[in-house]
Amino acid sequence: MRESERETRKTRIDPLLQAAGWNIVPYDEFTPLSSYDRCAVTEYPTENGPADYALVSSGRIIALVEAKKVGTNTQEVLSQDERYARGLLKNPFNFNGIRVPFLYSTNGVQIWFRDARSPFNYSRQVENLPSVDLLESYLQPVDRAAIERLKNTPNNNQKLRPYQREANEAIEGAIERGQRNMLVAMATGTGKTFTLVNEIYRLMESGTAKRILFLVDRRALAAQAVRAFASFEAKPGLKFDKIYEVYSQRFFAEDLDDD
Repeated sequence: MRESERETRKTRIDPLLQAAGWNIVPYDEFTPLSSYDRCAVTEYPTENGPADYALVSSGRIIALVEAKKVGTNTQEVLSQDERYARGLLKNPFNFNGIRVPFLYSTNGVQIWFRDARSPFNYSRQVENLPSVDLLESYLQPVDRAAIERLKNTPNNNQKLRPYQREANEAIEGAIERGQRNMLVAMATGTGKTFTLVNEIYRLMESGTAKRILFLVDRRALAAQAVRAFASFEAKPGLKFDKIYEVYSQRFFAEDLDDD
């Protein structure tokens, strides 16, 4: 708790960036931005002050990382990060004045992240600083056509109850708005599994999702889920598991790390 911000950067944050594949280099006013690739450029100047780290891929700043000493509330620091991002006037991105798509703040222990491209993407805590490849994958455009197909496909399974259809509509509306986390709460015996199998089928058919993890905490529930996928009639005469592959996997404590 007594270490300085400089110590935090050298002993905690630099190693996190290096582990993610970034080459840490100091800012050099004679080196054009286009010359940097897979670099975390320190003390990068902006119109609003120097950013601690500018993460550069293929000559573009795709993220800023604001560093603070251990004990600092790093979530609050994202506003400072945003101020610097607004001062990167020559960067090719522009999201309502924020000139960088991704913002991070960290004290070497906690890491907070915000996707600045949408006002619906609120800050959240993440486990690690990102790799170049991860950020580049984030930059791939959202498949809006798939979301439109999902929105325009009638939800007309004959076995759906009205409240189950309403749950599907609520989930899909949240997906359209870019919401990340959703909770569906239904009483025992009201068909939660059927509701979600129907939703999974709609997500897969529209192309909104490519792979889905259905996670339960008891073997009995896993068996129930497998039966639900096998009995769900996705199309006349075709069950879900005949259209899409369904795998059942049991994990043991030794498969997971201490966290």
